[in-house]
Amino acid sequence: MIVGTEWLIEAAGCEADRLREEAVLRTVLDRVMADLGLISIGSVWHKFPGEGGVTGLIALTESHLACHTYPEYRTATFNLYCCRTRPEWPWEEQLKELLSAETVTITRIERGEPAKQSHAAGGEQ
Repeated sequence: MIVGTEWLIEAAGCEADRLREEAVLRTVLDRVMADLGLISIGSVWHKFPGEGGVTGLIALTESHLACHTYPEYRTATFNLYCCRTRPEWPWEEQLKELLSAETVTITRIERGEPAKQSHAAGGEQ
């Protein structure tokens, strides 16, 4: 039984200054939640000092949404896990717009075990 879907997103070639701004990352995660109808039950944000990046984690009724930025590498990573079916979010379009990402890679993983198929008696195995 599939128990959820997880998206792992890598955005590379981003504008480093945007990856240092908590407000920009909050905007990204707020758009994800609004567009997908996700509900927050709490969040934690941390801006690393100086030229460091931002880490954000939002606990959702559906599971979680997180981001980690690495301005020194011009990279941002995102993770969305939902235990209810959701449509695909336009990560590439949005991250190119909001972070000036040059490339966006999305990996989608179905969590849990696929349903086992049963075979009729006397049928092929």
